[in-house]
Amino acid sequence: MTSTARSQELDYLKGVLILLMIAFHLVYFEHLYPYAKQVVYTFHMPAFLLVSGYLVNVAKTWRQFLITMMWIAVPYAIMESAYVVAASLLPVSDHVDNLTPALFLDKLVLNPLGPYWYLHTMIVCGLITKAAQSLPVGKLARLLAMVVVMAVVSLSPLTLSLPCAMYYLAGHALRTSGQPFTLFFPSTLLAVLPFAALACFPSCLNKATPGGAVMVYLSVCSLLAVYRLSGTRLRQVLSFLGRRSLLLYVFSPVFTLSAKALVPFLSFDPTGLLFLVLSLLLAVCGSLAIGYVLDRLHISPWIFGKNTM
Repeated sequence: MTSTARSQELDYLKGVLILLMIAFHLVYFEHLYPYAKQVVYTFHMPAFLLVSGYLVNVAKTWRQFLITMMWIAVPYAIMESAYVVAASLLPVSDHVDNLTPALFLDKLVLNPLGPYWYLHTMIVCGLITKAAQSLPVGKLARLLAMVVVMAVVSLSPLTLSLPCAMYYLAGHALRTSGQPFTLFFPSTLLAVLPFAALACFPSCLNKATPGGAVMVYLSVCSLLAVYRLSGTRLRQVLSFLGRRSLLLYVFSPVFTLSAKALVPFLSFDPTGLLFLVLSLLLAVCGSLAIGYVLDRLHISPWIFGKNTM
């Protein structure tokens, strides 16, 4: 399979995962389907981290790599800052009492609050992964060194979920092995059966358990099988969203919060599915619209390091 095809499949995978992330950040919807939320939370961010670790290019020079990290750090800093300030003013679940400059810096640098932890994790894991490349040892020893460093960091004041870091590292290990992503994760709908079986056991609904790790693997195989069976139009749409997953990740929380206003008008639908569809449209279209405005105002290069999003 060509690299272009592999890229399209990874974009498709990211597109599906970002939609799942948005869907289950809708408080009204996640309260209607708590078990489905547990199932999705078991695999969607671990799979995202796998893909991120696989795609990170540690062959870049330090200057090039730090520039890449900077264009993750800038939107992270902007949105995390806004989230922390908003959490100090609004009655949200992550409410911050008595916000001080020290507490603000703690949330921004050490202990991210809210949905932007993923970007923080990408930066921390990316820097560790890049630094490890300078070690004069073999691949296996280098991977073991990264495991040790990530474990130590996870015990430090700097927040880093060790299970999440391991999924990122697994993606990087797959990349350095030279094995294509789609070969390690074969596309087969048969993966749905053991996935569904494991989902019946609450003990498996934890990404840090062996059962959870198997569910992550099976979910990726299943989604790649769906890609193969999808129509061209659906592939194009989801791949388009996947290529803009950073944009959607950064701005969708603004719209998932705003979507609460739809609840009183859609309460006639006990399934919440109409709310889900409309909220997803709001979040996706709203985020893309913000990206378009930033492009037109020539602000995108200052936030994302790109002329167009």
